[in-house]
Amino acid sequence: MKRRSLSGNCGVGVFVIALVTVLVAFATPSWLVSDYRITGAKLDRLGLWTHCFRSLPDVNDDYQRRFFVGCRWVYDPFTTGYDEIRGFLIPRKPLTPIPSPLLRQAISFITLAAAVCGSIGVIVFACFGNKDKWMPEHANNWFGWSFILACIGVVACGVSSSLFFTEAHVQARKRRQLKESQTQFQMDSESKA
Repeated sequence: MKRRSLSGNCGVGVFVIALVTVLVAFATPSWLVSDYRITGAKLDRLGLWTHCFRSLPDVNDDYQRRFFVGCRWVYDPFTTGYDEIRGFLIPRKPLTPIPSPLLRQAISFITLAAAVCGSIGVIVFACFGNKDKWMPEHANNWFGWSFILACIGVVACGVSSSLFFTEAHVQARKRRQLKESQTQFQMDSESKA
């Protein structure tokens, strides 16, 4: 087995960073964070899987007697009325989402696909996550640290992919040079005999 080159080692390191940042970003509820200086904000923070409200009135309650407070899982079946506002919280817009050399190329293409898909997800969230008619008081919300980690993870996936492509190219060149040197050695030993 051939030793990895510098680009391969860097590719593994950046891939680990990308994996950790993306996993943490997708598991945490701080993609959109309300401005802490605003005391009457309805939204506390928003993640991909949870919503945290300070005092969100039920959009289906005409008399404004029911409010949602605290953090809830997006698909919470136990909070009364939460399933009725799920369409308000999650818009229903569709998104438009081995041998060693082959393994290196497969890893390169998979991390490239992860970077492309992650970029689409981050861009769509950045465009629509703070728009009117999706989150209350959209002008007072900031993108949170989970969203920033997702952005870093997506960039790291792209860098990791390019480093793995470089590693695959370097290893293919080394293999070709080794094969040529062995062929040259065989021809030299046959000519001496």
